[in-house]
Amino acid sequence: MSRAVPTINTARLTLRGMRSEDFSRYAEIWAMPEVVCHEAAAPKRKAQSWEAFLQNAGHWQIVGFGQWAIQPRGTREMDGQTGFFFGSRGFGDDFDPFPEAGWALTLEAQGKGLGFEAASAAHDWFDRVVTGRTVCMIPVQNEASLRLAANLGYKPMREVDSDGGRVCLMARKGPPI
Repeated sequence: MSRAVPTINTARLTLRGMRSEDFSRYAEIWAMPEVVCHEAAAPKRKAQSWEAFLQNAGHWQIVGFGQWAIQPRGTREMDGQTGFFFGSRGFGDDFDPFPEAGWALTLEAQGKGLGFEAASAAHDWFDRVVTGRTVCMIPVQNEASLRLAANLGYKPMREVDSDGGRVCLMARKGPPI
């Protein structure tokens, strides 16, 4: 089965499929302490980034959705990613069976509204093409992502421990009204 990754253009960004030449930048982003500190995770080794990079490609091929590279207009490199995946984290039947939304940006791209612009475009696509409930997991100290999730229509479910940090599990039943 082969599925093409759609390209989405916004006012300032292009969301596009990740390409093999993106891997170095992808690994660089996930090794940045200032990026992963917002994810309740440790910086990834290059081998861990490679596994995650391939998992993303597999999501698009197998289930028809995944993560996009976030590329600011007028640049050549990705500055982060956004989209959906199945995390199978063991949080229960109200979380695990549903597509999980995620977003991550380099420090340079943070604080400019690009995360919301990218995640909104991804959710608009999801609402038209896939539809249904989505979930997300955000470290409780990541106030910016908690606000972004709320603006996308996510509601808190509960807090749990994950990878040594406290996270808020959130759910979105569909597009906000």
